[in-house]
Amino acid sequence: MDEVYKEITMRNKNKSVEFVMLSDTYSADLRGRQSVRTTFKLTPRSIDALSLLAGQLGIKQKSIFDHLVDDTRALQALARELEKREALNEERVPKTYVISRKTLENLEQVCRRYQTPRDALVEFSIERIMPLLKEEKKKHRSRQKLQAKLAQFLVDSRALLEDADKMLDRDDPVFHQVYQMVRAAQSGCEEIDQIIEKGRRLEEF
Repeated sequence: MDEVYKEITMRNKNKSVEFVMLSDTYSADLRGRQSVRTTFKLTPRSIDALSLLAGQLGIKQKSIFDHLVDDTRALQALARELEKREALNEERVPKTYVISRKTLENLEQVCRRYQTPRDALVEFSIERIMPLLKEEKKKHRSRQKLQAKLAQFLVDSRALLEDADKMLDRDDPVFHQVYQMVRAAQSGCEEIDQIIEKGRRLEEF
């Protein structure tokens, strides 16, 4: 009886310890995910790069920051590389961002370890997204080329609808299908125009 009681007691203790450990881990994870505001002094080019990429990909700038800074090894490699570079005297402006607490702590930890200026490390990290912006700019040019062809396609589809209207009754099922096709083409072209308009900022970057 005593042995059974001891075994049950031990199991309960183990479960309690396990629960406390899980609770502590969960709490730490939640604290790391909390959003905090912090200000960096960055070049206008870096600020524009973050804004442009976030807009093109349809994500928050916070997500880009977290992606860039959460990779500790990459951040440390950048910090070591910065030690070999001379500081450039470029105009910088203060910009406040919302990032996760874990990202901020990771950034400051690497900065302390390598004695790297925080703003310089952030700016250097942003350089990693430049190839993505170049790729988005390339896509934008391709979309613009298609846009001209789509405009002609829309003109032709409207002409087809006019022909159908002359040749068929409006309650004819074929006329109805042609009408739906032209309507879908019109809606699609409008959405494409909005996508291309959103990407016009890339042209000057």
